[in-house]
Amino acid sequence: MADVTDSQTTQRIPDPRAGSAGDRSPKPGSTDSRSPEIRVAMGLLRGLREDLAHDVLAYRPLPPLGKDGPVIRRLPGRRLRDWAVWIRHALVGFAAFLVVSAGYTVAVRPYESSEAHALVLFVPAAAVLLTLVRPVAAFWLSLASTPFVSLVVSGWSDWPWSMPSFMTHLTVLTVVAFRTRPRTAAWMWLLTGVYGTFAGAVLSPNGYYGSNTAPMLIVSAMSLLIVTSWHVRRQAREEVAVQQSVTAVERDRRTLLEERTTIARELHDVVAHHMSVVAIQAEAAPYRVENPPPELEQAFVTIRENAVAALTELRRVLGVVRAEDYEAPDAPQPTLAAADLGGLLDNVRDAGLEVSLAITGAVRELPQGVELSAYRIIQEALSNVLRHAPGASAKVEVSYVLGGLGLRIVNGPADRLSKPSPGSGHGLTGMRERVTMLNGELTAGPADDGGYEVAAYLPVPKDETA
Repeated sequence: MADVTDSQTTQRIPDPRAGSAGDRSPKPGSTDSRSPEIRVAMGLLRGLREDLAHDVLAYRPLPPLGKDGPVIRRLPGRRLRDWAVWIRHALVGFAAFLVVSAGYTVAVRPYESSEAHALVLFVPAAAVLLTLVRPVAAFWLSLASTPFVSLVVSGWSDWPWSMPSFMTHLTVLTVVAFRTRPRTAAWMWLLTGVYGTFAGAVLSPNGYYGSNTAPMLIVSAMSLLIVTSWHVRRQAREEVAVQQSVTAVERDRRTLLEERTTIARELHDVVAHHMSVVAIQAEAAPYRVENPPPELEQAFVTIRENAVAALTELRRVLGVVRAEDYEAPDAPQPTLAAADLGGLLDNVRDAGLEVSLAITGAVRELPQGVELSAYRIIQEALSNVLRHAPGASAKVEVSYVLGGLGLRIVNGPADRLSKPSPGSGHGLTGMRERVTMLNGELTAGPADDGGYEVAAYLPVPKDETA
């Protein structure tokens, strides 16, 4: 076969339908030679087949309503709520009863044939009830039974929609559209119009002008429009709910990352300070000993080199968490020392919070990372008291226990006359991150007296005690 070199030459592609029955897509690199009109028509026919021809007898029972709905959950009595979940099934059954009543009123009196009575009374009602379990089959049954019901009921005088068939088909269209999607509703309405036009123009001796298809199309269009609007609104509400859920998850994730970044910055400053001290002391140590042996000098040189290398690596790894405008604090990071913790309590007292401090156990110096995390937990807990419980008093308890440090910050109920400030709820996230980093435990929740309590335990192994 000769190579195709002209870009305007169209290469003939074999019909993709010649392949397997399940592969209807063009081959990779091929082009669809069909015109856009044909492709649109094929797409529409494919949609018709998927909606109304595929799995016509599929069993799809209508589920009951949920008991947590906006109306059912407000009903008094459990028994009433148990029955209310079947309200849609009851409405469909009532519609079937109305169809039977209409058929009895119109057809039973003029006719004596029991077969005609059964056809008029039960077939349309069965189509209505069938919407509860097999909606697509119910549509076809309603459409197929319409000419027979109309002939038995009114002959050619009310063609092609007698009163029972009119009520039946309108009910079936509405219920099936409610249970499916707007595209299915459009196909059902179009097929209803095609049948009505054909039955009125071809089957009726009076011609199309004696047909009552126009009222059916108008009324059914209004009903399907209402159902379609309900579908669109529900879909929009679900999309908004999903978007809000995704936004909340992303916001929590961003808050978590920001808090971890803050913790990493603070730890970077703490560890970098200690590593710098190690390097300086290792460099100065040989000069403090008169005539040190060469082995000792080499050991200090190795210690200093390792400390400098670790400090460089630490700055390279943790330095990326710093913002461009972040500046390391000039003063050391705060601890549980009397000056730092006392200054924190004085600040919140100046803001109007009555707070007391109780320290139990043997006070000792802990690793700076532990003391920094404890300080930040106390700071955030007191800030939450100021925001969410104005007018309440607070108590801070610091317990130096065996193997760790215990913290407890509890406040009383807020003043009813004061209005709390809205918060984002990110303070507890930061506390948990700090406690998790140290393999500790944290609990936070309402207290028995109506206040709020935050309790944390930060473990400190013996060999890490400063």
